[in-house]
Amino acid sequence: MKDNFSKQAAEYSKFRPQYPDELIDYLVSFVKKKSIALDIATGNGQVAQKLSRFFETVYAIDISQNQLDNAIPSDNIIYKVAAAENTFFKNQEFDLITVAQAVHWFDFDSFYKEIYRILKPDGIFAVLGYGLFSTNSDSDKILRNFYHNIIGPYWDAERKYLDENYKTIPFPFDEIVAEPFVNHFTWTFEELIGYLETWSATQHYISKNNKNPLDLIYDELKISWQKNDKKVTFPLLLRIGKLK
Repeated sequence: MKDNFSKQAAEYSKFRPQYPDELIDYLVSFVKKKSIALDIATGNGQVAQKLSRFFETVYAIDISQNQLDNAIPSDNIIYKVAAAENTFFKNQEFDLITVAQAVHWFDFDSFYKEIYRILKPDGIFAVLGYGLFSTNSDSDKILRNFYHNIIGPYWDAERKYLDENYKTIPFPFDEIVAEPFVNHFTWTFEELIGYLETWSATQHYISKNNKNPLDLIYDELKISWQKNDKKVTFPLLLRIGKLK
């Protein structure tokens, strides 16, 4: 798995959008026993923290210690450094396994083999994520140009799975067709810029060119943002499955 997020872990924790409680409540409703859960590639621990309200114990793993250093603490969350495809857990250990906004980075074959090893026979596996947000039409034009043209060449190839709303990822499970969810926020301009700076393509551009691509749209976007409603909407991605 590529580690695209360690160096901006603090910003990732601050500016990445949270998943709504309604989505987590819905997911957990499919889990029969709520003893132990695992959040893979937990990042700042936001999903693990929400799961901790339901489960006796939540394990949360990530390949980045820097991410875990910025994760949300909780008495019943155990954070560990581990790769998604090669964990240290026992066979058939978990009632629920989640991976949010990260499955596209994994080696699918070895990852799913590991899920089949560590998920209980009646357990639930879920992939969560969010696609490209939309906002007012004026700002959207600026942001779509930024996304597709300015930093477009700097996205990793795996980004296509998010652009395709996770519909094209391998999913070797008995799938439960999930209800659709969206997430709404009202953002300050600083929150908008903060989020855009967490994008891996933004960071790749900075590393390659030694300058921030957001400078190319900053003034125009700020004017647009301040004269509009500052609302953003994220399409939420959710696939839920059981072992075959």
